[in-house]
Amino acid sequence: MSKVTAEMVKELRERTGVGMGKCKEALDFSGGDMEKAIDHLRKTGMASAVKKEGRETNEGMIGVAEGPHAVALVEVNAETDFVTQNEKFKQFVQEVAQQAADTKPASLDALLAEKYRKDPSITLDQHRALVMQSLGENIKIKRLTILPKTGDSSFGLYSHMGGKIVTLVELLGGPGQEAFARDIAMHVAAEAPEFLNPEEVSAEVKAREEDIARSQMQGKPANIIEKIIEGKMRDFYKQICLNNQMYIRDNAVSIAQLVEKEGKRLGKPLSIRRFLRWQVGA
Repeated sequence: MSKVTAEMVKELRERTGVGMGKCKEALDFSGGDMEKAIDHLRKTGMASAVKKEGRETNEGMIGVAEGPHAVALVEVNAETDFVTQNEKFKQFVQEVAQQAADTKPASLDALLAEKYRKDPSITLDQHRALVMQSLGENIKIKRLTILPKTGDSSFGLYSHMGGKIVTLVELLGGPGQEAFARDIAMHVAAEAPEFLNPEEVSAEVKAREEDIARSQMQGKPANIIEKIIEGKMRDFYKQICLNNQMYIRDNAVSIAQLVEKEGKRLGKPLSIRRFLRWQVGA
């Protein structure tokens, strides 16, 4: 019987993708024999998904969940849309999002290393491997973001096309404005803004737009050109900046004007702190 070393556990982990703890158990069970340990993991279902790990995952679903102190978004990918419509896959996505919202991990790797709350004998990543075995496709958790809750804000969440597009708007001005924030999140899903305000647009992007505008006005007087460019840049910001966009339900007001109007109605200032728009594969 060979002595199980940390290097052996690491090698088995690299070869199978199974967590360190389960690799140590498999090596102990097999007396330190690497191939027998792999067979043991495969027999117990832990390593059966290894061969699927290299397959491309172009389909997926975005899960969103709220915990006591945070909101979490997570994108989980699979190989086919058929699997992403499976209830077991949807349940897995929601479990991952909810655990992330509750535990607020520092990173995606930290989340994967956490104990799976429904079965603490395995990690969340090992649970992922078991779901892969069950569904027969490669499944990857692509990205994760955690947004802490504060007492001065409300979150609006909107999921579109079965989780293919998910948007979030954080509205400053105190709790209780979730429905209004969700209305703006629906707008974000439809209009796909890239920035909140013109101030966030990089100097490089602004210079490129101005250069394009100038190239379209050759031969015009300089004073007229500058005024036209100012107008074109205003139109450009209306396309890519959320606060400058015209509200999809009332194109007579911009989002900034809409928020200001609602704040006056409530008797307190409101403003958008940030927004997110996630799309599967983007």
